Amino acid sequence: MYNIQFHNERIMVMIYIALLRGINVGGKNKIDMALLKQTFEKAEMHDVVTYINTGNIIFSINHQSKAELSRILEEAIYNDFGLQIKVVVRSIEDITRICNAIPDTWKNDKDMKSDVMFLWEEIDEESVLEKLVIKPNIDTVKYVPGAILWSVAKKNVTKSGMAKIVGTKIYKQMTVRNVNTTRKIYELMQARIS
Repeated sequence: MYNIQFHNERIMVMIYIALLRGINVGGKNKIDMALLKQTFEKAEMHDVVTYINTGNIIFSINHQSKAELSRILEEAIYNDFGLQIKVVVRSIEDITRICNAIPDTWKNDKDMKSDVMFLWEEIDEESVLEKLVIKPNIDTVKYVPGAILWSVAKKNVTKSGMAKIVGTKIYKQMTVRNVNTTRKIYELMQARIS
């Protein structure tokens, strides 16, 4: 949250990230990022910036709940593109908490696969871990409010219990970003208040 001067009145502005699920993947649900930016601006979001074409949109607005923002943005995307896309909204405070919980050693590179699974509100509780197949000595998995953090050595990806999550009900209630993307989103959000 930061203050801006507007006609001699100071107002509080919140910085958010909208994470879209399942766009521009495998040739499905194609959305041009420049057009998506326009859609957000028409929906009265401010300072809109997109990051890579998988649906990461940083914006600012004042006085809206995350649930209300998700609803507004899902409706705007449907109206402009005819696609029913789930939008998860997280504040800069949410992303700060999540990034602080990611161990510094976690990377997404040739040796390690590390992801952040952003959760829908319906399953956003620590007990969600009980519904996952987690293989000790292969998977490192932890819950932080708003997300599941998961890391595995690339050589063990096929043995990982998390590989079994694709296609499940839980998988349909999350959107996944690798830790590199998540950290970059955090950096871009932080730049807004510097």
